Amino acid sequence: MAYRKDSLWKTVDWWTIALYLILVICGWFSICGASYDYGDPDFFNFTTRAGKQLMWIGCSLSLGFVLLMLEDRLFDTYAYLVYGILLLLLFGTIFNPHEIKGSRSWIVLGPVSLQPAEFAKFATALALAKFMGEYTFSIERSRHMLMVLGIILLPMCLIILQRETGSALVYLAFFLVLYREGMTGSVLFAGVCAVVYFIVGIRFGDVYMGDECTIWGEFAVLTLIVFFVAMLVKAYCKGSQQAVWNILLFGLGIIFLGVLFSFYVIPFNVALLQGGIWAALCIYLVYLFLRERVKNYLYILFFAVGSLGFFFSADYVFNEVLEPHQQIRIKVLLGMEDDPTGAGYNVNQSKIAIGSGGFSGKGFLNGTQTKLKYVPEQDTDFIFCTVGEEQGFMGATAVILLFAVFICRLICLAERQSTRFGRVYGYSVLSVFFFHLFVNVGMVLGLTPVIGIPLPFFSYGGSSLWGFTILLFVFLRIDAARDWKV
Repeated sequence: MAYRKDSLWKTVDWWTIALYLILVICGWFSICGASYDYGDPDFFNFTTRAGKQLMWIGCSLSLGFVLLMLEDRLFDTYAYLVYGILLLLLFGTIFNPHEIKGSRSWIVLGPVSLQPAEFAKFATALALAKFMGEYTFSIERSRHMLMVLGIILLPMCLIILQRETGSALVYLAFFLVLYREGMTGSVLFAGVCAVVYFIVGIRFGDVYMGDECTIWGEFAVLTLIVFFVAMLVKAYCKGSQQAVWNILLFGLGIIFLGVLFSFYVIPFNVALLQGGIWAALCIYLVYLFLRERVKNYLYILFFAVGSLGFFFSADYVFNEVLEPHQQIRIKVLLGMEDDPTGAGYNVNQSKIAIGSGGFSGKGFLNGTQTKLKYVPEQDTDFIFCTVGEEQGFMGATAVILLFAVFICRLICLAERQSTRFGRVYGYSVLSVFFFHLFVNVGMVLGLTPVIGIPLPFFSYGGSSLWGFTILLFVFLRIDAARDWKV
């Protein structure tokens, strides 16, 4: 393959670099405001948080320049090697004797602490792009799909073993890339159903219906399974209109009659009846498959079985796998508990800080909630509340719009790639940034669980800033070479 050599500085996307610089600068000013103490305005002193972040920014700019100077083919050639090295680091960190805030995810090198999980994101993106960029790759092949899942889930599992659940959940963002590359929408639908089952099952797991025998959580989820199965049969099995009506009329109809019987005749646990309906539904799907020889009936059967298995395992995961503080955070988010001085303290103080900013904010360094340190982690995970208090609704909206423009620009760059490798890596980058933005801002506003992930370019810390910089500038280098191949 021939290459047409143009000047790198003519092909690199300067608009994205400009957005990166604006976000980094705004982030530094936010850290200045969050870490400022009255009578100590020396932001350039390297002993202060603002001074240290300025040093990280300088290192990040140098790192970005070096990445742009490298040959773009190096990222493709050594993708698996980089991925393997980061996996070894993640594995070794599990046995790290240094524990910071209950997590073993840090490598301490003298005065410097690095978090391999932040750098593993770009390594996973490279490995995913390398594998999916192969000429013979097809997402419809089960073997290829299993390999893709392994690439994503392996670092995720290692990070969970480091007791860093929040960072591990970021890797779910890579599933958006699979959807862009042709993964069927049924997989995304199954993921949404799993979230619904978990929330409904946990939120109403101890709430009884009027008959005082049936738990609302079990009843709602088992009813939803019947309804979802009917909708899947309608969507993926042609000519199955009668089967859809059979499932809806007999399944939901018997459930309705069971509820009436339990309320007005003899109270009993309707979930037991629903279990029988679920078993009959599975037998009916097997019958439809044998009669019509349509594989989609088997897939829907797996969905029904998996739905029930996930629902009953969710309670175990919630009570036995999640840490107590994570359980409390979820309960507070779902309104199951009110803990304004405990697990809900961070979010409550964050809402107070944002609300006190009003429409136009209190001004730079004038935020009372942040200056008096009412908000824990206000210069890391909860940095957005500093923006809301000092710059108000207008400033917070401007930051979100700036991120929106940044993500839209990444979509444009990903779509214009001339190779699948570049496109997959580009969508991996924007998916990670989108996940961080959505979850971080959401947890500050009390809309998502507090899982402790940074806001890109804003949160204090060298590892996160370097990780995001590497993630972005590798993509910019790949994009800069997109037209060199002729």
